[in-house]
Amino acid sequence: MTPDEVINIFEQGIKANEDTGLRSGNLVSLAAVGDLMVAGDIHGHRRNFERVVSYADLENNSKRHLVLQEIIHGGPEDDEGGCLSFEVLIEAVKLKIKFADRVHLIMANHDTAFISNSEVMKNGREMNRTMRIAMQRRYGDSIKAVESAMERFLFSQPLAVKCPNRIWISHSLPAARYLDKFDFTIFDRQLKVSDIVRPNSAYTLTWGRKQSEKILDMLAEKLDVDFFILGHQVQENGWMSNNKNLVIIDSQHNHGYLCHIELTKSYTIDALIESLVRLAQIQ
Repeated sequence: MTPDEVINIFEQGIKANEDTGLRSGNLVSLAAVGDLMVAGDIHGHRRNFERVVSYADLENNSKRHLVLQEIIHGGPEDDEGGCLSFEVLIEAVKLKIKFADRVHLIMANHDTAFISNSEVMKNGREMNRTMRIAMQRRYGDSIKAVESAMERFLFSQPLAVKCPNRIWISHSLPAARYLDKFDFTIFDRQLKVSDIVRPNSAYTLTWGRKQSEKILDMLAEKLDVDFFILGHQVQENGWMSNNKNLVIIDSQHNHGYLCHIELTKSYTIDALIESLVRLAQIQ
């Protein structure tokens, strides 16, 4: 794929992100029709990405939605150790273009790190440098234009998806120490580059960890939801729950899971847990 073709894909992806009728500000709100698949962090795991897409089968399920997150940083490397996860991102963007109103890529912390070119570690490696070097080898003199298009695509992503059955999906939630300064209007207004810089609100939304039950209850009331489906926090077994209002899913390894929910159905936390699907069982 030539640099111009890659840039064109990202440009089309930006338009698809911005033009969907389900989006207002930085929030995608779904109707009580059909069902929804939610993948956790992908981090370049091509086979799991393919499993998620296969299971979703969007071609044959016209009322189905798919949420993807954190595609970049991890997975296969080139001959010199460069991260090739940008290849999986390109495939995800092509899927977004094809099913513009039904595929929703939400912003994650590794995305904000790429946009701002700040350090982000994974398995002892600084991932921005590792991926940018691989992209430099691939795209040569066109690297700056490709990087710019990719940064602008990642910046155009919504922050969260809200379901009609009171389920909220975002990469993470603000940690307690940032909550008193969190700007809840960020879901309604135009995103600014400064929002993704620590300690501003898109940063704290995507980087927060280990929210207490008290914080989750407060956020649920503020956002008018009952349950949260998040990614961000590595789960060796593929998922975890606080058995009250939180499910975290992880899709970046061989024990990964996705979540499959009906948009017309009311849920309990037990029913949400029962909706988890192990990716290894998908052909």
